[in-house]
Amino acid sequence: MATKKQTFGLLVGNRGFFPDILAKEGHETLTKLLTKLGYGVVVLSPKDTKFGAVETWSDAKKCADLFKKHRDKIDGVIVTLPNFGDERGVADTLKLAGLDVPVLIHAWCDDAEKMTIKHRRDSFCGKMSVCNNLVQYGIPFSLTEDHTMDPASVAFAEEIRDFAATCRVVKGMRTCRLGALGARPAAFNTVRFSEKLLQESGITVETLDLSEAFGRVEKLKDSDPKVKAKIKAIEGYVKTKGVPKAALTKMAKFALVVEEWMQSADLDITAVQCWTSMEQYFGVVPCTWMSMMSNALKSSACEVDAGGAIAMHALALASGSPSALLDWNNNFGDNPDKCVAFHCSNLPKAFFQDFTMDYQEIIAGTVGKQNTFGTVVGRIKPGPMTYARVSTFDSEGVIAAYLGEGSFTDDTLKTFGGYGVMEICDLQVLLQYICENGFEHHVAVNRSQVAKPVFEAWDNYLGWDVYWHED
Repeated sequence: MATKKQTFGLLVGNRGFFPDILAKEGHETLTKLLTKLGYGVVVLSPKDTKFGAVETWSDAKKCADLFKKHRDKIDGVIVTLPNFGDERGVADTLKLAGLDVPVLIHAWCDDAEKMTIKHRRDSFCGKMSVCNNLVQYGIPFSLTEDHTMDPASVAFAEEIRDFAATCRVVKGMRTCRLGALGARPAAFNTVRFSEKLLQESGITVETLDLSEAFGRVEKLKDSDPKVKAKIKAIEGYVKTKGVPKAALTKMAKFALVVEEWMQSADLDITAVQCWTSMEQYFGVVPCTWMSMMSNALKSSACEVDAGGAIAMHALALASGSPSALLDWNNNFGDNPDKCVAFHCSNLPKAFFQDFTMDYQEIIAGTVGKQNTFGTVVGRIKPGPMTYARVSTFDSEGVIAAYLGEGSFTDDTLKTFGGYGVMEICDLQVLLQYICENGFEHHVAVNRSQVAKPVFEAWDNYLGWDVYWHED
């Protein structure tokens, strides 16, 4: 997802009674920079308007027409102000274009050695006027970390990358198609969710009864070449020593059925019933297939946890790397900023130091070991991470979320399933927030640090109620 080339609309602001030759510099510099960073650029040419910038109503109409012509490929708009810029020109362009994509406002830095009428930019001031107009027009926008930034700086390149991540999350959320396979387990009230609230943000839920999936599995023969190929794919993904061939065959058939459903319904992600219907009536756990899907950036969450799957998907969209769903599971000794994160597990391969297929020790005590093969177990690699949770609150009629950053540590820990030790600054404050606000015990995690672009997407452009637990 993250490697797909993105395209930005570039709007260069200009205001004639400031040095307008600076608009030429702005057009050339930003166009070259975005191209160098690997993005496509839709921008007026100097043949269209003076320096390819926007100042007048006529300029705004030309730029809006250009943006509308390329509507299907523009992921976001970058407004750059090499001088004060025309506030109305910027706002009018965005209003007329009607793209409904994220907008980043960038102002250039003045040089304290060049503050004469021939050189000063006044972008510092002009940015405020542009933002004021966008607020009046009801157009949401994003700001750079510093009020003015040198476009040649490493920090500004990082701002562009963060903005690109925000654009991916916004686009991905507004078009997300989630497959809910099976009913919510009766014992898991925590994963209730509102399809209607999700739909208001563009997230569509498609359902399939677990019995239908099992019925389709029954029609597949062990000798089917597709079944044999899928078994090989599973064995190539994870060590399967000691796992019965019959269990591997069931896993392969289940994977084929669900993947066919995902393709036919054009699904991006899934939330799958497991506990304990899958084990009792089918004889394996779906964890390995779910791990393979998440590792391929097609996030898959346990217990029909739609909110968990959506949070996984957002993190994967932002980072371009796999996400997992974990339990906030245990304290870690007496360290208030550390805890044990755990699942049975279906964590993606990318999370593990080393992993293998095994049986699900918790459910085995109820349904028997022979019916619970298919988990992928091991220790999570140490390193930075982002955590996030999405939930629907029906009584308030809102989608709410929290997120933050921390790290997986290398602390000694011996247990089963997929596990690791997480360290988060002021963890106890976060845990209080989770409990007081009724969030679930499941949390999505990603082995990268992308809280900023995800927060921007959820809070600013989707309008969700988001808490960012910052250090």
